Amino acid sequence: MGIRPVGRPASPRRRHDWAAHLALSVAVLLISAPLIFALLKATQTSSDVTSPRLLPGGAFFENLGSVWSGAHLGRYMLNSLVVALSVTVGKTALALLAALAFVYFRFPLRGAAFVLVLLSLMLPTEVLIVALFDVVSRDLRWADTYAAIIVPFLASATGTFLFRQHFMNIPVSLADAARIDGCGPLRFLTHVLVPMSLNTVGALAVIQFVYGWDQYLWPLVIMQHDDRQVVQVGLRRLIEVGGQTDWGAVMAGAIVTMLPPLLMFTLLQEQFSKGFALTEDK
Repeated sequence: MGIRPVGRPASPRRRHDWAAHLALSVAVLLISAPLIFALLKATQTSSDVTSPRLLPGGAFFENLGSVWSGAHLGRYMLNSLVVALSVTVGKTALALLAALAFVYFRFPLRGAAFVLVLLSLMLPTEVLIVALFDVVSRDLRWADTYAAIIVPFLASATGTFLFRQHFMNIPVSLADAARIDGCGPLRFLTHVLVPMSLNTVGALAVIQFVYGWDQYLWPLVIMQHDDRQVVQVGLRRLIEVGGQTDWGAVMAGAIVTMLPPLLMFTLLQEQFSKGFALTEDK
């Protein structure tokens, strides 16, 4: 008979792996707890929402139907989709052009101009909201229009920085070869730089789409009518002040409004991950 090997205790490395997986699992559970709670409450009736019951119910579609038709959630989501897509496309295009100028053009005070672009990241919208309101509503007369919640957000310092860093990693010989072949700046951008920057474009698209979709304060200030209001403000109006709020319907609406950004991130998650893997290798 052969000698059977005696079972050896788990190695310290294996115990460390189990501890790391356990810690990560607990962290994921804690982070996702609010979402799980909202999803459970979205399936319950209005009488069960305020109870400590944490079992799923069967009223999700009823709750969703009440906010979709009664509170015009579908119209709000369409408005947000128009705004988010417009901001995403506009910011990406302008950031590409700005990065092209900073990397491949020589003009006075180029470094100082780029520093000013980066300093704009330190100015949140809340600081500029009074002056922005005066310009948009009084001077431009854009109040209650899509332009009021799209045009002020088309410039992107983050996108300019990302594309500039990426373009600096592209060999200069490509630009020299394109110039010798008679390729202009815009053609060089669309035929050479953009195909080589699809990961960065995808990463920026995810960021800007989520940013445009989650706009709340500025649309609340500049939009006075519901026809072009965004979904975040629409969800807030579902909460009755001093009255009886149907929290099951609110939770169902909140769950549905998370789907477009989630879908965008799912479609571009590979580009999003690779887009920030910026290196200095030439």
